[in-house]
Amino acid sequence: PARGWHGEAYRGHIFWDELYIFPFYNISIPELTRALLMYRYRRLPEARFAAKEQGFRGAMFPWQSGSNGREESQVIHLNPASGNWLPDNTYLQRHVNAAIAYNVWQYFQATGDLQFLSFYGAEIMLEIAKFWASKSIYNEERQKYEIHNVVGPDEYHTSYKDSDQPGLNNNAYTNFMAVWCLVHAMEAMDKLNAKRARDLMNILDIDEDELARWDRISRNMYIPFIHQGKIIEQFEGFEKLKDLDWKKYNEKYGENIRLDRVLESEGDSVEDYKAVKQPDVLMLFYLFSAEELSEIFKRMGYDFDTMEQIPANISYYQEITSHGSTLSKLVYSWVYARSHRDRSWHDFKKALISDFNDIQGGTTAEGIHLGAMAGTVDLIHRCYTGMEFKKECLYFNPRLPENVKRIRFRCRYRKHWLEVDLSDSTLCLKSHGGWQDVIKVIVNKEEFKMIKGEERVINYRT
Repeated sequence: PARGWHGEAYRGHIFWDELYIFPFYNISIPELTRALLMYRYRRLPEARFAAKEQGFRGAMFPWQSGSNGREESQVIHLNPASGNWLPDNTYLQRHVNAAIAYNVWQYFQATGDLQFLSFYGAEIMLEIAKFWASKSIYNEERQKYEIHNVVGPDEYHTSYKDSDQPGLNNNAYTNFMAVWCLVHAMEAMDKLNAKRARDLMNILDIDEDELARWDRISRNMYIPFIHQGKIIEQFEGFEKLKDLDWKKYNEKYGENIRLDRVLESEGDSVEDYKAVKQPDVLMLFYLFSAEELSEIFKRMGYDFDTMEQIPANISYYQEITSHGSTLSKLVYSWVYARSHRDRSWHDFKKALISDFNDIQGGTTAEGIHLGAMAGTVDLIHRCYTGMEFKKECLYFNPRLPENVKRIRFRCRYRKHWLEVDLSDSTLCLKSHGGWQDVIKVIVNKEEFKMIKGEERVINYRT
């Protein structure tokens, strides 16, 4: 649950917070990640039913899940600032499906648990890919696929003012993640033995034509851009919204504002403004390295210059983010880690004290914010060390903040216990043994293999 077992907030419901939590478990207690992923697998029948009810194929997991896997999201909510009950369309955050698929794949990359992928994980990923393929609509004029009537992580914007339909079109994060799901579902199939892959295709009613359609969609998904193609537009029409007087509201309410509640209590609506509750577009830079971003954008037919455009997008969205979630500073700390180390450390400390200082105005008493809590530990483990799991390899690309002189911890990678000791110039890796004889490691661009009991010291500044 998003608030752990520490309170009654959200009634114990499960959202997408595992996206921030599982990375910590993957390298410390991967058995727990596996057990929690089985929660999703056991609720596949309900997710399939939900997709079918909405006219889609595959599995559509709910934004808020409870014991049986049905959608538990509220359709109205109370604004305590005004006392008004308002429509709530946040259940349209279909990106939760992408988070689930991403978690399955990250668990597999960290552990190499092919048994789980074969019997459980691949089925989850394939059913989610089927959903995204059926959710994608071809726009003849653009000659691109689009995804309509969804809500992104931002949550402030859930509909168009002149529309009688809830949801938004072409949320960039959702569209990008849908492509990621399609590509990696096909990659997951390649990891299985031929018989299991054939069996899954038969069981799930997937044929070669379906796989070919996935490939077409993944190469032709629409992503909205603004400012001469430099900035990713959060959703189609975002740039046309009004500018907000941020100075006025920051001076009155401070840095962490539930702007939706404040504006509604004043007879206004946050839907009309370029204002973001928490990172939406910037989630792409939180989840993916520059290399992975470039690969997927290139696949879709976009030339995305990561050196120029990542900082430009961070700067653009930083100016219009109200940090109305404890997850916000966590994500900003991560995305600033490469370019503004002082800012990254500042935001890390803000995220770290979220519950100690109860920065969201009395919400901690209802339960701790588990995503922010686990995410800050993960930020130390993976972000500042530049740790990644991909292509059957453990990557490091260290970048310590100026204030941090040393990071030391133990982690598990593919059944090896590794001791990681990082200073401002050297990375020491020591394998304490495991069941797998050899693991492949890349530090910056230096590649080597490690065996049980081996120790390596790498000067990564040279």
